[in-house]
Amino acid sequence: MAEVKNKQVIFKNYVEGVPKESDMYISDTATIKLKVPHEEEASPSVLVKNLYLSCDPVMRILMRKPGDETSSYFTPFAPGSPLSGYGVAKVLDSRHPDFKEGDLVWGTTKWEDFSLITTPESFHKIQHADVPLSYYTGILGMPGLTAYAGFNEVCSPKKGEYVFISAASGAVGQLVGQFAKLLGCYVVGSAGSKEKVELLKNKLKFDEAFNYKEEHDLNAALKRYFPEGIDIYFENVGGNLLDAVLLNMRVHGRIAVCGMISQYNLDRPEGVTNLMCLVYKRIHMQGFTVRDYYHLYPKYLEYILPCIREGRVVYLEDIAEGLENGPAALVGLFSGRNVGKQVVSVSH
Repeated sequence: MAEVKNKQVIFKNYVEGVPKESDMYISDTATIKLKVPHEEEASPSVLVKNLYLSCDPVMRILMRKPGDETSSYFTPFAPGSPLSGYGVAKVLDSRHPDFKEGDLVWGTTKWEDFSLITTPESFHKIQHADVPLSYYTGILGMPGLTAYAGFNEVCSPKKGEYVFISAASGAVGQLVGQFAKLLGCYVVGSAGSKEKVELLKNKLKFDEAFNYKEEHDLNAALKRYFPEGIDIYFENVGGNLLDAVLLNMRVHGRIAVCGMISQYNLDRPEGVTNLMCLVYKRIHMQGFTVRDYYHLYPKYLEYILPCIREGRVVYLEDIAEGLENGPAALVGLFSGRNVGKQVVSVSH
């Protein structure tokens, strides 16, 4: 069988500080045969054509040099190799009994046109194609389950509670806010631009939203939107915002720590000074990772698919066209350039 070109986004070297497009490069030199190689036929490998790739903040952590505290939880990218991450793909050839040619799947793949997946057990077969396939990088994929599990399992929300979400227009935050509204909570989100604030209030139906860049006193801002305090904080940012939130939490409040994007590019992460609030107010603050909740994915689909089809939940996407625009899309996450879930469209 003839080989075809396999365009790739290659990770150049470990990153210090804010990632740049030049930390990656596009390679057109690789080729691939569109069949599982003979030497792989004894193993349950699949060959896929990548359709959509997900840009996720956690990918910044994977750009760090091995040896720090994250190494036991994440496997860093290898310099000179393609980036990897969540994506949506179509199976072209399979030696795995659960997958056949033509199947649509989502899971971990590489940033390239075609990928040979030697451990496809982590792939999820897409059974519902009446919604945009790109949704399986977001609302129907890892970010959606993260929002669902983090809010419902970690926060144990009740109707009427006061909920605050940072990075509220991002892949996860926009869903947490809508889930909270469906439950009957009062919801406020923070974001980094006027455009995003308007989207939160008008498109996503948050009760209130504010631009944290325009607030010189975050403690005062939170007191303005939560005069009676915060029951639930869904944490995506960290730093000064977390410090201010701690001062405004109610007794027996809950904080779900999903991420801290403000800290990922710092050599020395910022400290938090108001942790004694956890004691005074008996606050439950818990970090979590979606990998502990994949058993809930079927239950989540039962919940979210009717919400999408009936228009009760909407999802904002920012789609970059073409693998060559992947590096710019990825680094844009860390300056807030994206509006909604950042996706790279590789092939339609």
